[in-house]
Amino acid sequence: MTDPEIGKQIACGQVLTNYHDVGQGAPVLMLHGSGPGVSAWANWRLALQALQQDFRLLAPDLAGFGYSVSPAGMAHTRQSWLDQIVRFMDAVGVEKAHVVGNSFGGSMALALAIAHPDRVSRLVLMGSVGVPFELTPGLDAVWGYEPSVENMQAIMRIFAYDQALVGDALVRMRYEASMRPGIQESYARMFPAPRQRWVDAMAHAEADIRALRHPTLLVHGRDDKVIPLSTSTTLLDWIDDSQLHVFGRCGHWTQIEHGARFCNLVREFLKEPGAAGA
Repeated sequence: MTDPEIGKQIACGQVLTNYHDVGQGAPVLMLHGSGPGVSAWANWRLALQALQQDFRLLAPDLAGFGYSVSPAGMAHTRQSWLDQIVRFMDAVGVEKAHVVGNSFGGSMALALAIAHPDRVSRLVLMGSVGVPFELTPGLDAVWGYEPSVENMQAIMRIFAYDQALVGDALVRMRYEASMRPGIQESYARMFPAPRQRWVDAMAHAEADIRALRHPTLLVHGRDDKVIPLSTSTTLLDWIDDSQLHVFGRCGHWTQIEHGARFCNLVREFLKEPGAAGA
């Protein structure tokens, strides 16, 4: 049986990047979060299906996650991930794209917009990291994950408001993904305790965010236990051309818990008159 998490492969510097490339239309770069066992497909599987009639969707596994392969001992930093993203865009022939970032991926979307503003059309930041906040117990648990089925179930329950979503099949899939050779070792090196420093390392300077001129859609779950809603209200304040949509009865999985409505929001925002490629 073919593993749906495995897509195409392309060399991006030292990183052999696993990615998904579906649909036609204006290119949309989709950047995943940083939970254990995560991949682009795990984060975006519903959106890849729902939005491919409207856009060309490009969803890479960032180094240290999913099925991308990076050199043993490679330091995973905001700069190294940004370098991979830029090389990925070059490799797939995309000069400019809308960018959708989830959590950690939101910080990387901001990094791209700050460092290479001409390569970003519009931004969608969902439960985004990228501004200062106090490490939550939920994020501390996510980044401090140690492999076991029980621990993965506990992490998934932190992510979801609707606990019915945390079924045995999902827990087993993510657990097995976290146990693939080299993955947990890489993950443990990324965010060792004390973890507030990694929140700070993924934050951008206020002046750099305030300088952004990209139209930005902010999306957050009111009941998010991983990334506080305050991060999105801060971004709403700092980004001049921004709007915020908050989902009640929603944790850190907006794209899954409210998948259809999330995709409708993204579709409408990216297709607004004046949006590049719309």
